[in-house]
Amino acid sequence: MPQNSRPVNIVELSSPADSKITDVSLYTGLAEVTRICRTSLKEGDNKVVLSGLPNVLVHESLRVDGRGPCTIHEVSISEIPVAPPVTTSDNLEDLAKQKTRLEKALKRCQKAVAAVDSFQNSLDVRHIKADDLANVQRGVEVVSEELDVKQLDLEEKIGAVAREIEEERKALGEVREDNELRQRVSITVVAEKECDVEIALVYAVTNATWDPTYDIYVKMDTKEKAVKLIYKGAILQSTGEAWDDVPLTLETVTPTIGLNIPELQPWTLSIYRHFCRGELKKSAVPSFGGHGGYSMNRKDSESDSNLGGGPPGGGGGGGGGLHDIPTPRIEARSLRVSSKGDINATFAVPGLMTIPSDGASHSVTITELNLDAVMSWVSVPKKTPKAHLTAKIKNESDYTLLSGIASIYVDGSFISRSDIAAVSPLESFDCPLGMDPTIRIIYHPRSKKVNQPGFTRRNSTYVFSQRITITNTKSTSVSSLKIHEQVPVSEDGNIVVNLTSPGLVLPQANKKGVVTVPEPVKVGAQVMARWEGADEPEMDPGLIGKDGKFNWVCSLPSQGKVNLLLTWEVICPYGTNIVGLDM
Repeated sequence: MPQNSRPVNIVELSSPADSKITDVSLYTGLAEVTRICRTSLKEGDNKVVLSGLPNVLVHESLRVDGRGPCTIHEVSISEIPVAPPVTTSDNLEDLAKQKTRLEKALKRCQKAVAAVDSFQNSLDVRHIKADDLANVQRGVEVVSEELDVKQLDLEEKIGAVAREIEEERKALGEVREDNELRQRVSITVVAEKECDVEIALVYAVTNATWDPTYDIYVKMDTKEKAVKLIYKGAILQSTGEAWDDVPLTLETVTPTIGLNIPELQPWTLSIYRHFCRGELKKSAVPSFGGHGGYSMNRKDSESDSNLGGGPPGGGGGGGGGLHDIPTPRIEARSLRVSSKGDINATFAVPGLMTIPSDGASHSVTITELNLDAVMSWVSVPKKTPKAHLTAKIKNESDYTLLSGIASIYVDGSFISRSDIAAVSPLESFDCPLGMDPTIRIIYHPRSKKVNQPGFTRRNSTYVFSQRITITNTKSTSVSSLKIHEQVPVSEDGNIVVNLTSPGLVLPQANKKGVVTVPEPVKVGAQVMARWEGADEPEMDPGLIGKDGKFNWVCSLPSQGKVNLLLTWEVICPYGTNIVGLDM
């Protein structure tokens, strides 16, 4: 028979039974799966049909490779039609018939019981002799007892059959796996000779993700490496296919498929014209073509589209993979880390992982880091006389920490859960550690003194004083306690606000017109005052102090105490009603 007239050899394979997942790379919201199947081909044209792939398979990501003396000519993907739900079976019909027979037998038994009761109620001396009454009564009791036992037995059997029917109906309704695995890949392969081949499918699936989580342990009595950060990954997948004993890698970069650079469309302006009722004006709608509007010629991807194919060893015949660039692997404490850098990192889970398709969270430890941290305390006593403890932690690892939720422990006690933003290598981030009860703050009542106008002055002057007492009851010193305060800001030219203590001055321009940040003011041996934002390099010097906010920066020894005094005056014309004066 000529080669071109040979029949095509159809090879039907089931993905769960005839293939195996050999690698999974998990991204945020996406996973790349490598699946291997082995089969035998005949010389000439062969069509390998692999069914049972997940519905969440991204069609555009599929690529096929293989090993063996053959050539891949075509690859297509389609969806297996949903089979109508099975509502009955031979076993279910037999159980239904058995239940019907038992129910009819129960009705007959109930009628017999009713007949015996009727007979017993109809007993009369006219129909039976007195000497025979006892024998008749004993006979009725025996028959009634037999009927009661039979009735109870029938009711138990009916209940048992009803439970079997319910279980059979549940079994018939369990089509979840079939509904989630309805994708089918057809691969046309031309073999040079009869041979065994190995075919590899690489595809992306959605409904799979991993989220970084952190456990942060802080020891307050340790000066060096006071923070231990445990970097974890919470893996979730509900793709429909189980990942049984697979090598798993976690990727920090998210791949995009079919993402193009957006284009700017024409931006036009016109004068609005009001049209009278009943007036109709037709206007031509310009066609921008392409990306500008709806096009009937838009080509969407179809389920049976050709996704590519090619000879073995020729790149897979379906486009590049999601992470084809080989990268060196570096040993870490828990997971192997590769592709470390500012853009992405790869964490290889040691050994094999089993992640069922259940949507549940499965946690793995990526690494443990001992990091340096600078402790600081911040308080806004005007709002609440509490000291907030914050640690500025430096990421001394070689890879980016992704944004995630951190469970924070201080000296072994759980404090809070907090969101951690993405942190690049060698970058520092602030980690809130909750309230510190060992820093006690007293915000004393504010005092006010009013100076009325006299012979030499026409204005009223309001003088305010605010005292704050801070005590460090810790066994160690506190080197950086920041107290946030403010004075009111005038919005009217007739009202003047002067800050008298601490003696901060607003930024001034020098002879060249350059505004410089004023130096901090030393209030005492342990206290320094400065305008809020003065220590931030990106802050505009001309805006410093304009909002009336400033900070005290205090250093307190163990069991030390410091008293802060804030005084300011408000000057206005006599009789002026000032809004917000006593806030």
